[in-house]
Amino acid sequence: MSIENVLITGASAGIGEGLARLFAADGARLILVARNATRLHRLAAELQQLHGVEHVVIAHDLAVPGAAKMLFDELLLRHLRVDVLVNNAGFGHNDRFATIPIDEQLAMVQLNIATLVHLTHLILPQMIERREGRILNLGSTASFQPGPFCAVYFATKAFVLSFSEALWDEVREDNISVTCLCPGPTRTEFGARAGMNDNWNFAHASMSTADVCRIGYRGFRRGKRIIIPGLVNRLLTFSVRLSPRRAVLRIMRLWQRPKTLAPAVVVQRSEPVATSPRVTPARENARGVPAGLATSSVEHSAGE
Repeated sequence: MSIENVLITGASAGIGEGLARLFAADGARLILVARNATRLHRLAAELQQLHGVEHVVIAHDLAVPGAAKMLFDELLLRHLRVDVLVNNAGFGHNDRFATIPIDEQLAMVQLNIATLVHLTHLILPQMIERREGRILNLGSTASFQPGPFCAVYFATKAFVLSFSEALWDEVREDNISVTCLCPGPTRTEFGARAGMNDNWNFAHASMSTADVCRIGYRGFRRGKRIIIPGLVNRLLTFSVRLSPRRAVLRIMRLWQRPKTLAPAVVVQRSEPVATSPRVTPARENARGVPAGLATSSVEHSAGE
């Protein structure tokens, strides 16, 4: 029986590293992909010493357009077959949408969505041809509802879940399993980089990386479609289906609101709106701003 080749993106830390350790312990040959070459080589050497299998390191920035094709070309050049694809790489940012630099948000969409889709599209046909393969995509409990102050990140994770479930149905008759792992707040570098560690849910309801990876790996090996580690996380995602959308938004706003967030700045038109005795005055909205006047919010902060 040939050795299982497992490609893991974002393998240098956090959940990616944790999953790499579990796959290696099962005897797999890992193809470790991330930007940090030093960390990848250190991890590969450690796992080779522990389990006696030589692993492959590819230092690559997946947050740039065309990154998936460049990685795939490297796999072809090295004659590397992929039996298991783990799309783990991703990052987020906790702040007002209007104040997070647009380049960072577009890079988030590129990494969390575009690269994941492109890499899957490149590797999946080979799995279909062999009638064998597994895909593990990293979603989140963020996949199940909108997230004020993490608007783009939550939206990308909603996409990952929807995409994964649709793909699961498409390829199951080809003997290929697709799993979406949806952890809640997890104690990794992600929270600090995204500026979320002080948020209520990270501070009070986070799980260890080891627990998330163990539960996720076990469910993945069983071919589960969706995995939500932790009873609290499962209850919360289920409650979203039963709760009014507006109530969900209010709760998420409280949980995701950064402690350093400054009040929004109201920007009014420089010229007064002409009125006439015969014109009915515009109604004011809940914040006392006349309807039709432009408003914007100004603020700032930092991203997996």
